[in-house]
Amino acid sequence: MAAREVFADTSALYAAVDARDAHHSDAATIFGQLARSGRAIVTSDYVVAEAINLAIARRGRPVAERLLDLFERSLGLRIEWIEANRFATAKAYFRQHADHGYSFTDCSSFVLMRELRISDALTTDRHFVAAGFRSLLRGP
Repeated sequence: MAAREVFADTSALYAAVDARDAHHSDAATIFGQLARSGRAIVTSDYVVAEAINLAIARRGRPVAERLLDLFERSLGLRIEWIEANRFATAKAYFRQHADHGYSFTDCSSFVLMRELRISDALTTDRHFVAAGFRSLLRGP
């Protein structure tokens, strides 16, 4: 089942709801293709929080609320929680890879993706590729 799953990062989730984002069209297209092909999209509560905060900072509450609507309405999106064991593993990963400049949210995403055996990420963040995952969106 995991080979059919794709991890959605902050950059893709945000791009999907902000028409001004440089990756909006690509993100919307890929989300649609994934839905039509039956591939499940997975994200984490940390990514959800980060995406909502990014939306508020860049475009205000209306875009943040569109993101919340997306999370609530999407049948193909599953939110995984970074609970105590995942947090501890992410903390160790963060410390072990300090030289890479990964954010803590990135580290928690990498831990989750490895646990769930997900290799594809819907992201523009080059850190996912550096950590050994395949990006489905082109970065800056």
